[in-house]
This record gives sequence, structure tokens and C-alpha cells, in this order.
Amino acid sequence: MSEASETVTAAVTMTHAVGLHARPSVKLTKLAKTFAARIELSTGAEAPWIDAKSIVKVMAAKAPKDTVLTFRAAGPDADAAVAALVALVERDFDEHEG
Repeated sequence: MSEASETVTAAVTMTHAVGLHARPSVKLTKLAKTFAARIELSTGAEAPWIDAKSIVKVMAAKAPKDTVLTFRAAGPDADAAVAALVALVERDFDEHEG
């Protein structure tokens, strides 16, 4: 078993009506913190990579609806981390009405 720090990357379009505001940001960072991998998030080609485990940085990104969020992770559970974060965004941060 090798601990090569290969980087896993995935992109997903955020369809949440209000974008990456407080509640989705908290859910995203809480989930990110459950993984050992270093996880970063970008909101576009020109946007910087930010620490997905930092609520302050994630909220500061102020990503609006239809932003393509790109996650990248490196570490022992990088695959699982990226898959879980993409799934959270695809589920609209579990904030379905009714």
C-alpha cells in the first residue's frame, strides 16, 4: 500500500438557489473536516484554491448559484473526500424543501 500523494480532482455545478451562503458552507466544511486528506476548493479558473476545512475562507468565496465548484484533495482518503463533497453539492446540501 503506497501513500503517494496523488491529487484527486472533481468539479460539480452548484445549483443551490442562494449559492454558497452560511448553511451550505458549514455543511461543506464539517464534511471536509471528517477526512484526513488536505482538501481545497476553487470557484473558477481564475479563482484561488482555498482550504475547504476553513469556514471563514469557504464563506468568503461567496460563490453564487451555477458556480462550478472544483475540489481537489491529497492524502489517504482523497478519493472518498472528493466523492463525498461532490455528492453533497449534487444533493443541494441536503436542503430540499418538504
